[in-house]
Amino acid sequence: MMPFPGGIEATANGTLFFSAMSALVYCMMLDALPAIRRTGVKTAAVALLALLAFQQGGPFLLVGALALSAVGDAFLSRDGDKAFLGGLCAFLAGHLLYIVLFVVSGSTIAAFLSSPLRIAGALAMAVFAFGMLKTLWPRVDAGLRLPIAVYVLAILAMGVTSLTLDYSWAIAGAVLFMASDALLATEKFLLPAGSPRGVWMRYAVWVLYYAGQALITLGFLLGR
Repeated sequence: MMPFPGGIEATANGTLFFSAMSALVYCMMLDALPAIRRTGVKTAAVALLALLAFQQGGPFLLVGALALSAVGDAFLSRDGDKAFLGGLCAFLAGHLLYIVLFVVSGSTIAAFLSSPLRIAGALAMAVFAFGMLKTLWPRVDAGLRLPIAVYVLAILAMGVTSLTLDYSWAIAGAVLFMASDALLATEKFLLPAGSPRGVWMRYAVWVLYYAGQALITLGFLLGR
């Protein structure tokens, strides 16, 4: 059963299919050396989600956040600190758009504060994020500490503001996005070089990240 009207030949379903196929192909290229083809496949996965959101008349903020995430994917497909910082900046900008999107689309502060479950979720996210930052702080170079701290605060704000939404898929997507970033930071800064756990972590990072972006996209486009 297709998520959008029509079969696989429908534009929306076809775009989503090729996005998912790009994500799958990139998953099989994770251990390959950085190359233009590898960068293109990785970038296409979320860029096609941005195209899908645009085709379906989704919120401009959603399209922009997905497009910036695709730019971040392009940077992170390359090696080196400059590429990492470029990806960090692109994703930071994307998170800021997500925050604004969630705030304007979500319920009021009063409604949020009246839900013990949502408050508990927000507190759990805050404890996790600050615990992660405390763990990372002594392990990263001094020049990366401020950018990483700002990024952690941004993704925490993204996660908390998602809890104001009435779209369960979008909330789940934001949680998966946070989990993906936590695993990415663990793999990059906390694991010893050559650790066997790094192999499965790289796959988990990508699967959680793409699933998160897809759920946020479909949550808004399908109202779920």
